Amino acid sequence: MRGLGPRLGPVLPAHVATTRHLCAAYPLVAEAGLGPAGVVVGRDVLGGTFAYDPFVLYRTGAVTNPNLVVIGQIGRGKSAFVKSYLWRQAVFGRSAWVIDPKGEYGPLAAAWGVVPLALRPGGPVRLNPLEAGPAGDAGSRDGAEATALRRTTLTVSLAVSCLGRDLAPRERAAVDAALDAVAPAVGGGPTPTLPRVVEALLDPSAEAAAALRTGRTELVEDGRDVALELRRLVYGDLRGMFDGPTTPGIDLAGPLVVLDLSAVYHSPALGVLMACAASWLQSAVTAVRRDRILLVVDEAWAILGDLGVARWLQASWKLSRAHGVANMAVLHRLSDLRAVGAAGSEQVGLAEGLLSDSETRVVYAQPHGEVAATADLLGLTATEADLVTQLPRGTALWKVGRRSFLVEHRLSSHERWLVDTDGAMDPGGGG
Repeated sequence: MRGLGPRLGPVLPAHVATTRHLCAAYPLVAEAGLGPAGVVVGRDVLGGTFAYDPFVLYRTGAVTNPNLVVIGQIGRGKSAFVKSYLWRQAVFGRSAWVIDPKGEYGPLAAAWGVVPLALRPGGPVRLNPLEAGPAGDAGSRDGAEATALRRTTLTVSLAVSCLGRDLAPRERAAVDAALDAVAPAVGGGPTPTLPRVVEALLDPSAEAAAALRTGRTELVEDGRDVALELRRLVYGDLRGMFDGPTTPGIDLAGPLVVLDLSAVYHSPALGVLMACAASWLQSAVTAVRRDRILLVVDEAWAILGDLGVARWLQASWKLSRAHGVANMAVLHRLSDLRAVGAAGSEQVGLAEGLLSDSETRVVYAQPHGEVAATADLLGLTATEADLVTQLPRGTALWKVGRRSFLVEHRLSSHERWLVDTDGAMDPGGGG
């Protein structure tokens, strides 16, 4: 049996094995593929065309969740794969919703004839992360309770992230009281916004204090730190993005929605802002009553870097099946997951848990220094760990459930301009 040829390293010496043992000795060669259903990604290096559809694989039981994690160094082809994959999904009537921290999805949006929603402090577009979606608006008590839980989880996560610590029980109770005060009754009332939550924290009612068996002055003090931190999203340097009702007229009917956060990419609050954007997208997904949506979180390390937001993201990842959503997290390297906190910390556990809730892992070339972490987190064999340091541009190791594939992503001449993120450096690029 010969090796993978000069593109993937030196030719390996011949090996003799019986057919009984061949599958164990060479699992990649013996793999039969995922079948023809779904988007064609490219060529299986070891034979045949490679197609992938997370929704079909979930329906057939090949995977237990439809989520993906895509990992790769800059310039190795991960961005080209993600963008072309979303483009090809449109053929199947699928929609893509993207959180774009660096402003790289503009050409893809232009190809679809849509304009990215550019979010910036004081800009013309506002999104309300506390919107309910149809569940809370339908008059159902169960729906209202689910919406209330989602709002509480997000608000607490934002507060934990802003404060850099967990909330004390008194602070959590103050948040609950503030949300109760501004939330509409079942079937009516204005939608809560972050400014109204901040005001309710700074100026709680006597009734809210009585419900917690405390005084109004004490309740103000209990919620003051949370209110002052959240106030930055409302009146501070981050105002004008998530501090009011959603701007009317936003079109969600097209095949692509892009939230462009490039104006705040270098802000230390990027993770908080991405969480607000993702929360709005999730409520919008349910509001348009459309399933089979791919929700892409690019530069996902920014969300995982905040403990509170990482908790919220993991909870949201687990709801993908209920919402008909395949989440895609895009990272440069797996060590990003362990760099978000101290060894053994909850933060690292949450980041690594993202992998457990993403049964498809697409790994582009990794430097030698990343091999140990990559092999450990993904359970790579020694052969696979060695391969990920030798993969040429555009070729990735796919781990789909318990199965492994080497896939060379192919771009058509009509797609290259869609994915070219480094044209100034390499006119034939994309990566």
